Amino acid sequence: MGYMALYRKWRPQNFDEVQGQDAIVRTLRNQIIYNRIGHAYLFCGTRGTGKTSIAKLFAKAVNCEHPVNGNPCNACPSCQAINRQVSLDVLEIDAASNNGVDNIRDIREQVQYSPVEGRYKVYIIDEVHMLSPGAFNALLKTLEEPPAYVIFLLATTEKHKIPVTILSRCQKYDFKRISADTITQHLSNLMEKENVSVETKALRYIARAADGSMRDALSLLDQCISFYIGQTLTYENVLDVLGTADTSVFSSLLRQILAHNTMAVLDIIDNIINEGRELSQFLSDFLWYLRNLLILKDQEGAEDCLDLSRETINAMREESDMINMNTLLRLIRLLSDLSGQLRTATQKRVLLEVGFIKLCRPETETDTESLAERIRQLEEQVAHGILTMPSDSAKTALPKSPVENTPGGTINPSDPASVEEALEKRFSPAQAKDLMEIASQWDDMIGRISMPMQKFLRAADLFVTDNSSLLQLVFHDELAKNYFECNHHHNLDLLSEFVAEQTGKAVVFECISEPSRPSERSDSIDLSKIHQTVIFE
Repeated sequence: MGYMALYRKWRPQNFDEVQGQDAIVRTLRNQIIYNRIGHAYLFCGTRGTGKTSIAKLFAKAVNCEHPVNGNPCNACPSCQAINRQVSLDVLEIDAASNNGVDNIRDIREQVQYSPVEGRYKVYIIDEVHMLSPGAFNALLKTLEEPPAYVIFLLATTEKHKIPVTILSRCQKYDFKRISADTITQHLSNLMEKENVSVETKALRYIARAADGSMRDALSLLDQCISFYIGQTLTYENVLDVLGTADTSVFSSLLRQILAHNTMAVLDIIDNIINEGRELSQFLSDFLWYLRNLLILKDQEGAEDCLDLSRETINAMREESDMINMNTLLRLIRLLSDLSGQLRTATQKRVLLEVGFIKLCRPETETDTESLAERIRQLEEQVAHGILTMPSDSAKTALPKSPVENTPGGTINPSDPASVEEALEKRFSPAQAKDLMEIASQWDDMIGRISMPMQKFLRAADLFVTDNSSLLQLVFHDELAKNYFECNHHHNLDLLSEFVAEQTGKAVVFECISEPSRPSERSDSIDLSKIHQTVIFE
């Protein structure tokens, strides 16, 4: 006999061997023991959770000549015929390829005949949701009042597609996903029987990758064993075969995203692709990594709930302190959307790279979470005294202002001398033509200043006096004037420093209130009479 896949070779032969569906198994066994067998059952659940296996066990148990505590004996002629798939009393039908009215009419004709060997004639209809509306209607009457010796076992992964008229005539059993611990333990037991050496860490990864499906876990394990025949199957071997990445890659990737280092992120993705990793699986694993990070950050004592080593948890604990909850939720949302798009994309690499660039640059989005992330970045820049310029300008580091830049509201100037003297040491004093040039560019210049200074400057008029290094700000609001005169004129000094950095010329500013406008004085020049000079409303 040729090689048989693990999931076929180790299909459960009695209810004791079924994994992860204890409640369903106990109910069905009790029905067999106490002779309370129904006529129609509907098994619902995701792939690989045991629906078809339990259906075959149930069909075998109800026809067994010598059942033991609800289990088939697997020795009587009926059990052996079912095991060899030659029984005339158990008919398995694939509704995906036999979904027409004529197929169901054939069943209606066959149910008129009694079982050949056993007590019951059992019809197992797999993927029953694939039946056509006409086929469901043809099945309805037979399902409602079948002969006493007929049992229908319907299996589906999509219960919502089945008509309510069918649902109401069946006993419904919902098969849950099998836990990673249960899958790991079962795989370990099977590997002992197969005499194959496998690391427990490798089995745990396969169990998690199976996403609750025992059949998927056995198929993945079969694939990995085939690649490393005669060798111990290690965790690294599994990563190579399945095309996935280690958690250290995810840690590095997350740190680069938080640092907004787009090129480093693209380099990591390039390495992943060059190593032959499967992009959808890579993205799924990264999402799972962020999910674990979210649980670790949100819940106290979550370490016991996570299927991770102590070393990995310690590293993730450090990363959880580096990222806030809103940022983490934003990353998970964007990656979840990207995962859905990646399944049907023709240019997977391009889509993946664009998606990760968005993660690094929240300014490319306008949703609430991205705006919150941009605000957080700006707050960090302000806290460090960095004033962000437009894209064609560099970032200018200014002395910290008690209003704009310092979280604690205090300032420690490095030089207590007057701003005029400090400016003159580093820059040349402004001449009359320099003041005129500053005035002509004033609106653009203050547009680069952070709030709230920008707001108060736009509420003032600018005047050039006959003093070649003096500019006057005329305020119509005492609040705006007080902003520049508070703390020994420190905010006014900051303004002078900023203008000097932008123009290379040392300028001194003076605050004037509305009642004494310099335009009424003979020694000042009203900029409203100068070409290309901006006066603020």
